[in-house]
Amino acid sequence: MSDHSHKLAPDDYIRLKVKAELRKRLRGVRKTTPAEACAERSRALVARLEVHEAVAAARTIALFWPIVSRHEVDLRPLDTTLRARGVRIAYPAIDAETNVMTFRFVDDVSALEDKGYGFMEPAAGAPLATALDAIIVPAVAVDPTGHRIGYGAGYYDRTLPSFAPPAVSIAVAYDWQLVAEVPATEFDVRVGWVVTDIRSFDAR
Repeated sequence: MSDHSHKLAPDDYIRLKVKAELRKRLRGVRKTTPAEACAERSRALVARLEVHEAVAAARTIALFWPIVSRHEVDLRPLDTTLRARGVRIAYPAIDAETNVMTFRFVDDVSALEDKGYGFMEPAAGAPLATALDAIIVPAVAVDPTGHRIGYGAGYYDRTLPSFAPPAVSIAVAYDWQLVAEVPATEFDVRVGWVVTDIRSFDAR
């Protein structure tokens, strides 16, 4: 649950409870989906991202390293393709003292480190990304208006506003993670696009 929860209006507590239930259910479904099925969907999703207008035009982009044990969308092949195009790639990093997420450029993914948050991060001294053309955002669930459910810590909700515009934010999820409506609160930040293994759409 986000650290904003103590500031929420009463109705927002209901939204938070619904979000928590959706998060729990869809994480459970994703975890029990066979790894090869997730890999196949990831390949299809990456193919869609490669030709997405914002990704094709990007010279700087933020990706995320998959938490394999959670069967997250695997963007590692996209990293390889983009580097071959000469794109600079950043990854999210969490400051252990401030709990603030930043994006840092990584020249070689072998330099990514496990710092205890469950995913691979750039080293502390990696160059800070102060501007990006596109940001690929993970999602446990996402709706047609660009509202998403993450893991509940609110990192992307707090970080995305400082990059957009001009950065284009794109949530990625398996198609079955699309839901009719994510119960959003005032602190939730919408993404501009949604890309799944089956479709892409403008959520702006």
